[in-house]
Amino acid sequence: MSEEHTSLKQIIKFRMEKLQKLRDAGVNPYPYFFKQSHYSGEIRENFDSLENKDVTIAGRIMSIRKMGKASFCHIQDGAGRIQTYIRRDDVGEESYIHFKLLDMGDYIGVKGYVFKTKTGEISIHAKTVTILSKSIRPLPIVKEKDGEIFDAFSDKEQRYRNRHLDLVVNPDIKEIFVKRAKIISMIRRFFDDRGFLEVETPVLQPLYGGANARPFITHHNSLDQDLYLRIADELYLKRLIIGGIDKVYELAKNFRNEGMDRNHNPEFTMLEWYQAYADYGFMMDFVEEMIRTVAEGVGSLQLNWGGIEVDLSKPFIRKPFLALLKEATGQDITGGDETQIKEICKEQGLSVPEKANYGQLLDELMKKLVEPNLIQPTFVIDYPKAISPLAKMHRNNNSEIVERFELFIGGAEFANAFSELNDPIDQRDRLETQEKLHAAGDEEAHPVDENFLQAVEYGMPPTGGVGVGVDRLVMLLTENRWIRDVILFPSLKTVKE
Repeated sequence: MSEEHTSLKQIIKFRMEKLQKLRDAGVNPYPYFFKQSHYSGEIRENFDSLENKDVTIAGRIMSIRKMGKASFCHIQDGAGRIQTYIRRDDVGEESYIHFKLLDMGDYIGVKGYVFKTKTGEISIHAKTVTILSKSIRPLPIVKEKDGEIFDAFSDKEQRYRNRHLDLVVNPDIKEIFVKRAKIISMIRRFFDDRGFLEVETPVLQPLYGGANARPFITHHNSLDQDLYLRIADELYLKRLIIGGIDKVYELAKNFRNEGMDRNHNPEFTMLEWYQAYADYGFMMDFVEEMIRTVAEGVGSLQLNWGGIEVDLSKPFIRKPFLALLKEATGQDITGGDETQIKEICKEQGLSVPEKANYGQLLDELMKKLVEPNLIQPTFVIDYPKAISPLAKMHRNNNSEIVERFELFIGGAEFANAFSELNDPIDQRDRLETQEKLHAAGDEEAHPVDENFLQAVEYGMPPTGGVGVGVDRLVMLLTENRWIRDVILFPSLKTVKE
């Protein structure tokens, strides 16, 4: 019976009946173990040496053509798909009857010899067939022809909610996550080869800090204390620099209670690293080398990112924050005050909250007028102190500018870095200012972390620090424009049945 025009309820009923027939025949449809000798990819690659030799493979049935005395099916395993030819006279009548109770989506193990069909397709001529798992629900596939799968599972929202099915019916999706794993592996190798120590810092924290972001709050029942899910690793990693670990990095899950869009997911992977005796200039060179090394290792330095041609082979552009704003607005805002910046925002047609402070206004101007136009890799350098509470004052003695950079590619931010502030008095003043902003309604401002401030008072060496969004880097290197496409299980609003 074809399932193509049958209701889901009926399909499940028919499959349950087949399952019961297998059980009644003494077949265990969910055995414990099956030993494979090869994957499909190995067989295709080594056909000349494997032809007419026995192999044992296992996988999910992705297409099936049942005939009287012989049948064909395509099996999908971790390395691709391969055709299997199953003949009643070879596997035995009882086994063939059991096979004919199977459907697309079921798992089988096959032992047989390798051959090519008359059409030249590499296949397995089955000697034995073992049922490994009987599926109850059908895969989201409407039809198949000549081994080609026609996918009805094209709604992205459904694919995100059912990633297990997405991986089954869309093999290209799996390749994205294989590449993601390689990218993360290469990042680790890059840092390990340069003498960095990988560490793990707390996810549950009594205070949040290290970034301007709203946290998730939870409660520890035993301690009767509210805790925050980590928004950044920064303050703990700096404690390790103070403790004498001169080169330290962490690949961590961070959490920010904010909106979701093509570049943001509330749970995301962040790479942060710190190096004693380095500054933001050193870190710019380091970031450029790291991204170029990883990109070359997993693919190419020339990328097409949503129709945007990005070239990672050329030196990254470097431009000051205020110079870029001057180019965008036609006005020099060096030394400007809140009133002037609000006026510029109005002139540019930007809607800003009435209570927005000086730093928030500058940030809004940059986000709306400048960042979308930074297509080729660009370091925006020398940020205003008002939006950089953890960065060191600029060495040119400008009291309003700090040594900070952000990296933008294709209009999106990829990295944030400082010459880290190690003056304990200046650091205390800035965090106390941030706390006042928080009290005035800025939910993203930093609270005062007294434990961190005391740690800095013990002495912290000159330090360079960087944070890189790993998900965005994966987006770039896999040429995907949506963060949900590079996270296996992205955050989604619960849908009531």
